[in-house]
Amino acid sequence: MAAARCTFPLFLCVAVHAFMLCCSASSEADTLLSFKSSFEDPNHSLSTWSTSSSPSSSPAHYCNWTGVSCSADQPFHVTALNLQALNLSGEISASVCELRYLSYLNLADNLFNQPIPLELSQCTSLETLNLSNNLIWGTIPDQIAQFSALKVLDLSRNHIEGKIPESIGALRDLQVLNLGSNLLSGNVPPVLGNFTKLVVLDLSENAYLVSEILGDFGKLVRLEQLLLQRSGFYGGIPDSFTGLQSLAVLDLSQNNLTGGISQTVVASLKNLVSFDVSQNKLVGSFPDGICGAKGLIELSLHTNLLNGSVPESIHECSNLEKFQIQNNDFSGDFPSGLWSLPKIKVVRAENNRFSGDIPDSVSMATRLEQVQIDNNSFTGKIPQGLGLVKSLYRFSGSLNKFHGEIPPNFCDSPVMSILNLSHNALSGQIPELTKCRRLVSLALADNSLTGEIPSSLADLSVLTYLDLSANNLTGPIPQQFQNLKLALLNVSFNQLSGKVPYALISGLPASFLQGNHGLCGPGLSAPCLDDQPSHHKTRITALTYALISVAFGVGVLIVAAGFFVYHKSSKEKRQRGVWRSVFFYPLRVTEQDLIMGMDEKTAAGVGGAFGRVYVLSLPSGELIAVKKLVNFGIHSSKALKSEIKILAKTRHKSIAKILGFFHSDESIFVIYEFVPGGSLGDLLFRPDFQLQWSFRFRIAIGVAQGLAYLHKDYVPHLLHRNVKSSNILLDAESNPKLTDFALDRVVGEAAFQTTLISVTMHQNVATARKLLSKWTFTALGLCCWS
Repeated sequence: MAAARCTFPLFLCVAVHAFMLCCSASSEADTLLSFKSSFEDPNHSLSTWSTSSSPSSSPAHYCNWTGVSCSADQPFHVTALNLQALNLSGEISASVCELRYLSYLNLADNLFNQPIPLELSQCTSLETLNLSNNLIWGTIPDQIAQFSALKVLDLSRNHIEGKIPESIGALRDLQVLNLGSNLLSGNVPPVLGNFTKLVVLDLSENAYLVSEILGDFGKLVRLEQLLLQRSGFYGGIPDSFTGLQSLAVLDLSQNNLTGGISQTVVASLKNLVSFDVSQNKLVGSFPDGICGAKGLIELSLHTNLLNGSVPESIHECSNLEKFQIQNNDFSGDFPSGLWSLPKIKVVRAENNRFSGDIPDSVSMATRLEQVQIDNNSFTGKIPQGLGLVKSLYRFSGSLNKFHGEIPPNFCDSPVMSILNLSHNALSGQIPELTKCRRLVSLALADNSLTGEIPSSLADLSVLTYLDLSANNLTGPIPQQFQNLKLALLNVSFNQLSGKVPYALISGLPASFLQGNHGLCGPGLSAPCLDDQPSHHKTRITALTYALISVAFGVGVLIVAAGFFVYHKSSKEKRQRGVWRSVFFYPLRVTEQDLIMGMDEKTAAGVGGAFGRVYVLSLPSGELIAVKKLVNFGIHSSKALKSEIKILAKTRHKSIAKILGFFHSDESIFVIYEFVPGGSLGDLLFRPDFQLQWSFRFRIAIGVAQGLAYLHKDYVPHLLHRNVKSSNILLDAESNPKLTDFALDRVVGEAAFQTTLISVTMHQNVATARKLLSKWTFTALGLCCWS
């Protein structure tokens, strides 16, 4: 009896505790379901958010719902919601703030279309709020100060406009503030200099944010990343930056900065990893002491007005990967130690006044990929060590003073794509470049090269550009060159002789052959002797006629017997047969790589009326779009190349670039630059479609300018003939780019008309309803009657 009296209160306590846990769990589950009810979830990404989807015996079953995280120990409470990239839209409800322990809320990469939800300030425990890459619009209100507990605020990649309010300074615990890629304007408020706990500050890609860089930024002693690129910052780099002792990444590129780069500032940034002030208006000399930052990986100073010399101490940057100081006015000897840095990948110093040579120790730069040192005063010979770097895909050293012979191993890198040694003083013969299987462009013009053109160049199947002009080359043009897909072959002003392959004569401007008095062929000033008819070649005896007749009869029988077998398999053979390609840009890829990469995983859509589109990644990480054209007309390879070259030469900010194409007898694939924002049609047909007037006007103007360029300015004039929302692509800043223009020239008029007719009336009507708006009429008026 005594035992019973002792245990009863304990039992009651346990029961009450269990009841409280159950009620708490029920309350949090109900709150989550209420929060979900404000969303539109077309992909059913939150299908697990249901009381029927989990065992009722588990009081905290909601901790297993998609994106929900709970505390580790009982009593369980929701502490984090990660609903990133679930294609959610609708309203962000303040009901989530009933989760009293919620500290992390991530709704990034969705389609929420509303102002900044200030109601979330009721989430008193919230430390991280990520609303990046949505359709959030409007200004940052003064009430932003109500988010008093925030440590991370990410509103980047939205449509937020107006000034940054002074009241944001109340968020003194902020460690990450990311407002990049918006439409912010005005000056940066000085209160941002009071965020002493800040680790990341990103105000990049706000073109209307016109401000000086705050000197108070130097007080942010914990700052590791300062990203201000592609905005409207002007003035100098403050000397107070010496206080940024923790700074690892400094990106001030593509602004309007002036003045010099303080040696004191640079020397004080000991933890710097990436330093980019490119494309400004800076003046002065190269900052000595830059390698006081032992971890420096990327140094970009290009396109400024910097001068002076580069200190030899640059070799102390043992971790340096990218060295970019092109388009300045540097002079003196190029630091030889840079060439042997173990991690260096990119060296760009073109358009300066450097002298010196490339040492043979360049072989130690085993990760070197790209060298561009054109338009300097480099001297010496091309080192043998350069051929030992197996990662090198581009070497461009034109307009220098290199002399001597080209080493035979110069093109031994298996990934070499671009070689340019034009306008130097090189001598000797062109070496056999048999190992450059991916060589796209070879330029050796304006040197003193002798000997014959190696016929082995014809074995480089992807060679597209070949410029050997203004040398002392002799002998014939190899007949095998007519098997290449050459967009340019310039052998003018040499001492070549012999018969020019007819395919080259018909496909090249005459100026690319001039200055070679020994060349002959149809259309040239000197016809070849073996082209003249002779009597002994035209005499055919009766016996010859008889033999021809017999052979013809046998041939007819053979053809008749094999016709059906051939016809049955010809289509399949052609489809998997030899592919022919032309690249207008140096793409480090073969047509086989492209074909293997095109599958259901890389398919991005049907690509309008003409064929499917695939998004592929090149070995460099760059993305390209490959469009398959179906039902194209019958063109010869030469005619097809000619037509697409006409389209590929268009150059306009509102025209998608054509990078190349490849084809077989039955299929053709056009390679376009990748435009990341999708099509205007995708945007118009979103159920929650809203777009600010400034964006609408920008798109309308861009489309009008692109059409005016095609129809009036470009020669020959091109008619688009298929203007519609799905053929207007949007880049990351919502700038339009026209695609699928003048495809009638490629697929043929009959196939073009047939394909257009096959588009259903439903699609046309739906598109018309969306496009018939005031801003569309504005675009039509600007493009058609301007």
